[in-house]
Amino acid sequence: MMAAVQAFHDKHDFKQKGGEDLTYRVALMTEELGEIAACVTKGKSVESLAEEVADLLILLMGTDIAAGFDLKAAFWSKMESLMQRQSRMVDGRIRVSEFRDMK
Repeated sequence: MMAAVQAFHDKHDFKQKGGEDLTYRVALMTEELGEIAACVTKGKSVESLAEEVADLLILLMGTDIAAGFDLKAAFWSKMESLMQRQSRMVDGRIRVSEFRDMK
């Protein structure tokens, strides 16, 4: 998948044309998250939801390319950390967090 995203960046010369600017990428990810929210809150199809989630995933993977970090390593490091956390019910829903400054 990363190779496909890299090929997309290369094809459109994102590096030279502002497509790898991190502030711009955050704005694009925010837009995609809004489209995901619209799918859920407006009862759109699962296919529409999947397409919007894929758009966000592609942007996240492209942010790895733009910023020069290792997304796979970051994922596994974070998962290891998350697996050590406790969960709590908050307002009737499960939360897994560090629960800083909470009783």
